[in-house]
Amino acid sequence: MVAKTDIEKVLNRLRRIEGQVRGLQRMISEDKRCEDVLTQLAATRAALDRVGVYLISHRMKECLKHSSDEMELNDVAVEEAFEIFMKYIQHVK
Repeated sequence: MVAKTDIEKVLNRLRRIEGQVRGLQRMISEDKRCEDVLTQLAATRAALDRVGVYLISHRMKECLKHSSDEMELNDVAVEEAFEIFMKYIQHVK
């Protein structure tokens, strides 16, 4: 289960990213320099990647914590954590 403070952290990050996307839209509609738009685009993408890493690390910790609560490192929990990681990393290039 995700703690309420963790949910708020993620939502705040996503709101900032939403603002960055709006800024990108404005930059494009105002015909800003391509270099400036691409710099902002890279920053926005990096921010999304950080949210993804935060979420996946939290989920992996939960899988492994649940396994360690049972006093042995469960192969199923490790495999689940690895699958979550692999699904995410496929989309990050």
